[in-house]
Amino acid sequence: MVVISHPTGNINVREAALALLEKHLLDEFHTCIAACGGNIFEKLAALPGLAQIKRRTCFNALSPYLRLDPWREIGRLFAERLGIGLLTQLESAIFSIDAVYRSFDGNVAKQIALNDNISAVYCYEDGAWETFLAAKKKGLKCIYEHPVGYWRKVHEISLEESQIQPAWSQALPSLKDSQEKLHRKDDELQLADHIIVPSSYSRSSLQNCPFQLAPISVVPYGMPRTAHFPKKVHFNKKGKLKVIFVGGLNQLKGISYLFDAIHLLESAVQLTIIGRKTTNHCKKLNDTLENHRWIPSLPHDQILSEMRNHDVLVLPSLSDGFGMVITEALSQGIPVITTQHTCGPDIITDDVNGFIVPIRSAEAIAEKLEKLHINKSKLLEMRLEATSKAEKFTWSTYRQSVSTVVDSILQFPKSKSASIT
Repeated sequence: MVVISHPTGNINVREAALALLEKHLLDEFHTCIAACGGNIFEKLAALPGLAQIKRRTCFNALSPYLRLDPWREIGRLFAERLGIGLLTQLESAIFSIDAVYRSFDGNVAKQIALNDNISAVYCYEDGAWETFLAAKKKGLKCIYEHPVGYWRKVHEISLEESQIQPAWSQALPSLKDSQEKLHRKDDELQLADHIIVPSSYSRSSLQNCPFQLAPISVVPYGMPRTAHFPKKVHFNKKGKLKVIFVGGLNQLKGISYLFDAIHLLESAVQLTIIGRKTTNHCKKLNDTLENHRWIPSLPHDQILSEMRNHDVLVLPSLSDGFGMVITEALSQGIPVITTQHTCGPDIITDDVNGFIVPIRSAEAIAEKLEKLHINKSKLLEMRLEATSKAEKFTWSTYRQSVSTVVDSILQFPKSKSASIT
């Protein structure tokens, strides 16, 4: 039996927990807040203005397995809502996301020490260290999901970017991570008996790791249900190309290169930005946002609706372990322009359902946007291909893959390997 834990319980985490349940492998699912099974959070999620709680809606089937640790996360959400930055922004602040992860990890570790019904723990980056230590003392296997690019690779890219684009350096959050946090990431990796990553890029980034790694499995995330997309669509051939970006507004997402590409095309395109700023201290970002349609936050269903109202999504990330918005856009019949430093190469067939462009190339992004603006028939073909691709990457397929990997881990002795397969 397996205990799975993650502080915020994102959709991929909930699907992984459901995968374990479907294979009768789930013992407990630890998270901070989950709205399901008629609990207090499900009732709160129905109230206006509590979209953050609604985003934590969980499968009712998981309700009996939930173990909630909500208090510090509630404090973080309220502090953010009230704009009390001193309580959330610094890594050491009492209600920072880092404090939530550390506190949660410590509490899960205490529960692991008391649980004699399990053979493995399944944890995620930044929330696994104490849990893994407790698991090792009991001889349990440690399964580690690493959903992002490895921090050393990210740090290397961020340092390069701060020199190439100094005006955007304030929007590079990874450069602010403490040495303690970075050491903790490495300690988690070293304790893992098996590592699961969502993309080939995430796996390749781990080649920067200076120590031996456990075996690695690539398991891509699933996509939402595909939108019903009519086969006959009449485009306004003289209209602007409607471009959308969804994600955190930081330079690791390559946001400046998107803005530069839009500027190169002038009046041919219309840009919508959906995402929160990771800092208010980047003047270049603040000034540029004033020239575009910017929506700081939307419920997930409204984000999908916005995608359907656009022609193409651009995610020019410098480093992104997966990039869930890529799969979400494809599921809505929207082709994607992204870089090789995302899940794009695993999912997108270049010039068929999207385009793969080099990182840091506004010119390449502009070239692909202009191609779609001029050739609306090509755009229609790509939209149909996007939906077709999305139908092959379902959450059901993801759950099957996760349960197969976990089941194989439980069947064999622990092992360490320096190779990345």
